[in-house]
Amino acid sequence: MNQISASPDSPLLPELLAPAGDTACFLAALAAGADAVYVGLKHFSARAGADNFSMTELSRMVNLARSEGRRVYIAFNSLVKPGDMAAAGRLMMRMARDARPDALIVQDIGLFELARQAGYQGQLHLSTLANVTHPKALEAARALGASRVILPRELSIDEIRQTAAAAPDGLDLELFIHGALCWCVSGRCYWSSYLGGKSGLRGRCVQPCRRVYRQKGREGRFFSCRDLSLDVLIKTLLDIPKLRCLKIEGRKKGPHYVYHSVAAYRLLLDGLKDGSLDARARKDAEALLDMALGRPRTHALFLPQREHAVSTPDEPASSGLLIGKIQFSQAERGQARPFIRPHLPLLPRDLVRIGYEDEAWHDTVPVTRHTPKAGTLPLRLARHKTPRAGTPVFLIDRREPDLAALLREWEERLAKSPAAEPREVSFEPRLSSPVRARRQPDILVRSSLPQGRETRGGRMSLIGLWMSPNTVRAVSRTVLPHVSWWLPPVIWPDEEAAWLRLVSEALRGGARHFVCNAPWQISLFPAQARPLPPKRQGRGASRGAEQKTGPRLSAGPFCNVSNAAAVDALARMGFADAFVSPELAAGDMLALPGQSCLPLGVVTEGWWPVGISRHRLEQIKTNEPFVSPKGENFWARAYGRNLWIYPGWPLDITAHRPELESAGYAFFARLDEKLPPSLPQPRRSSDFNWQGSLL
Repeated sequence: MNQISASPDSPLLPELLAPAGDTACFLAALAAGADAVYVGLKHFSARAGADNFSMTELSRMVNLARSEGRRVYIAFNSLVKPGDMAAAGRLMMRMARDARPDALIVQDIGLFELARQAGYQGQLHLSTLANVTHPKALEAARALGASRVILPRELSIDEIRQTAAAAPDGLDLELFIHGALCWCVSGRCYWSSYLGGKSGLRGRCVQPCRRVYRQKGREGRFFSCRDLSLDVLIKTLLDIPKLRCLKIEGRKKGPHYVYHSVAAYRLLLDGLKDGSLDARARKDAEALLDMALGRPRTHALFLPQREHAVSTPDEPASSGLLIGKIQFSQAERGQARPFIRPHLPLLPRDLVRIGYEDEAWHDTVPVTRHTPKAGTLPLRLARHKTPRAGTPVFLIDRREPDLAALLREWEERLAKSPAAEPREVSFEPRLSSPVRARRQPDILVRSSLPQGRETRGGRMSLIGLWMSPNTVRAVSRTVLPHVSWWLPPVIWPDEEAAWLRLVSEALRGGARHFVCNAPWQISLFPAQARPLPPKRQGRGASRGAEQKTGPRLSAGPFCNVSNAAAVDALARMGFADAFVSPELAAGDMLALPGQSCLPLGVVTEGWWPVGISRHRLEQIKTNEPFVSPKGENFWARAYGRNLWIYPGWPLDITAHRPELESAGYAFFARLDEKLPPSLPQPRRSSDFNWQGSLL
């Protein structure tokens, strides 16, 4: 297996990192030649739908991998709620003692400190959900303690090179090269959570983006993405020194997918290293990827001069291989039975999917008997899942005998690998002392300069503006210091230079308050303009960041702050205060100020986006409503390089403001938008997850 050299100019190949959602997938990854495997635990994993592993299982797997010269990374990449911190710490203590993985993959910055307190000494990798999207952000990530950053899927090869060139010593990069794409930027999708509390940031996304939407007679799965596949294009990545890891997505896929996708990229990487990647090797790798049963493939935005479409609205981007369509036998005793005549032979324990995920009859069923090509396979479905004739059926996982025999060999090795005995531990997080903060003015956030003075509910509002060259330059030097300047939730590498100039221009003009909507955006400010971090005395801390003569920097609501450990990390980075994530349920939101070492704020009303994307819309227009299968209105608007997708009804928890003030919240914000004229008048508002729970 290829090993990662510590030298930044290493000629060795980057590691090939494979997914595993269960034991069979883990063994398939090793058998196919993966250098490392990433897995999840039963809790705190961003793929809660995967089987995932207990600590005993994990310890056995790590020991097997080590004996084979491989590595194991644990995905601990879930938001941690206020009441979760002790449980997260206990799990990390057990992991550090029993499993000893090579790295943890995290998105919540509070876990950096919790991991160290729990005694974990391995590497910490920042998940793509942490939204480290531009080169200077790497400086802040390294200062926090990250040893690796997982890059967003939306970068071009030029941007990857630009980002790698800026990576500081001690930090390397990881890149997805194959697997499912999301329409929205990782860490910037709230669609599933806004519609029902199942948060993608907690690993429970129900994929509303893959549904059929309608706009003015046009209908399609406009946001349903193909799979990313860089295949032979990975040769362009091999001379990027800081790019140490190439990653395959798919912790909810089966062993067939894992084996064939890993084997394909192993063949490509080894051939490129040896200079033997001839036409036959390419063809063999392509055949392996075709056999992996993924979705139709795309290079997406990887080649800036040859961007590929990521969605096919008229052809659903569904995983699996189409093997037939539903037919019905003649009715017996008044009930017709569904069956298919497959286009290829099927094996016992193969898995087939009926229809698409958003259809009422969608189901996944095992094949119960060997079925020849064009033979008859009856389908036993639940009574309430009756598909229409003609519904497509897809093969999504195979149980071929050769792979089954290979996995049995690896199962024998795994059985001989030692496992740790489970033992209970206790853990209490050590946090900075909480503060009781003074009230600050409300912030009315807009994308353009409002006319006249704004008041709301008798309180004078501080005007907040989304930063852009237009807004900064439209405001006079007299007014500019009195505006709250909001940076966007995502800044791309090709935009960074412009943002550095714009921040500098605003500072020269006297701007005093900035809201960073990713923690890493603090790196856009000159060091002399950043507040000093608080002094830590025992368990206590000062009241927020100690201000110099520079501006006040706030962590915005898109930083996804959900626990006091994350607030502690923001304070150490130099933030003076922070907005909490609007995803939190009432109990969690009300508990957090009493644990926080910084003043906290919350967005109580306005137009909160369900997602932010870098992809172009196909067939539907911005600033016009589109409708979900349930009759819900949405609309989209382009801001700079990003597309913001909004629900047709606003967030509003203003009725709970007295509770929030009593709990200790110091400031509140309303996000204003100029609505599309054709958007129907909202018949309701949303309290997000206030009355429910963040699952």
